[in-house]
Amino acid sequence: MVMATVKKGKPELREKVHPAVVIRQRKSYRRKDEVFLYFEDNAGVIVNNKGEMKGSAITGPVAKECADLWPRIAPNAGSIA
Repeated sequence: MVMATVKKGKPELREKVHPAVVIRQRKSYRRKDEVFLYFEDNAGVIVNNKGEMKGSAITGPVAKECADLWPRIAPNAGSIA
């Protein structure tokens, strides 16, 4: 979990610091099965202190590691990579 600000979105969410979970990253990382994985963009979702999403849907894939660590985010994902 990281603290982040909203760049694009609703005016009531902008220019404030919110807790967020990173779901995609451009920098490659290695899984335990020796596969290197990276995405086209960086993305995160805003969550509350319990780890529940404030939004209702996620566009694009979500990393499998993120879905395993944050089970309340996984059902809202379109696909898990």
